[in-house]
Amino acid sequence: MSDRTEFRFAGSGGQGLILAGIVLADAAAIYENKNAVQTQSYGPEARGGSSKSEVIISDSPIEYPKATMVDYMVALTQESFTKYIKDVKDNGIVIADKELVADFSNAKGKLYVIDMVKSAREELGKLLGLNIIALGVLVELSGIVSHESIEQALMKRVPKGFEDYNKKAIEIGFRLAKEIKNNK
Repeated sequence: MSDRTEFRFAGSGGQGLILAGIVLADAAAIYENKNAVQTQSYGPEARGGSSKSEVIISDSPIEYPKATMVDYMVALTQESFTKYIKDVKDNGIVIADKELVADFSNAKGKLYVIDMVKSAREELGKLLGLNIIALGVLVELSGIVSHESIEQALMKRVPKGFEDYNKKAIEIGFRLAKEIKNNK
């Protein structure tokens, strides 16, 4: 791992992207003893406004808590993709949903367009859990934390009674990313 790895989850309020960032930071800091910081930003709307969660993970102390040149970005709306793609490093990784993002004209880095919404609908029965599927994809592609660490952090943050549902969602994300890696 390089000294500082920057992650951004971007989409709209209500998609659970802030939770995804918190879980990633928890996994790194609590279960893998790395330095991690999570910040968030969202519009004034309770649902539907823009939302982003950033996580910085490092082996060294983190002197600046904001993402400046993103290594990994998850985009779950067209607006967030268009707005934040400029911050992705030239060799960065961008993960976007096939249904929610359609215009990739400004794309940079390595782009993975994945059917996360379709998988949520078909395998979970609803879109609740899309954020956790995306988190699973990100963890599998980045290797920043182990599956065990992310699952432990996730189980500490999800509401009681939703553990199995969220475990299934993260496993869907791992599988989708493995399928992409295997098809290279």
